[in-house]
Amino acid sequence: MLIDILQILFGVIIGLVIGFLVAKKVMKDQLKKNPPINEAMIKTMMTQMGRTPSQKQVNQMMKAMNKFID
Repeated sequence: MLIDILQILFGVIIGLVIGFLVAKKVMKDQLKKNPPINEAMIKTMMTQMGRTPSQKQVNQMMKAMNKFID
């Protein structure tokens, strides 16, 4: 009886860990394929805020976004 409960509990824990790791990998792959933001969006956002973005600033923002994704 106790062994059965421990086996079920162990199986659930292993399943949760494997599920988490698979979901994490799938999300990273999806974000690399379809990034949530690109250079044009950054330029538009900065222009709407009243700033004229330089290419250096856009590159810094893109680098920060890519660092967040990886």
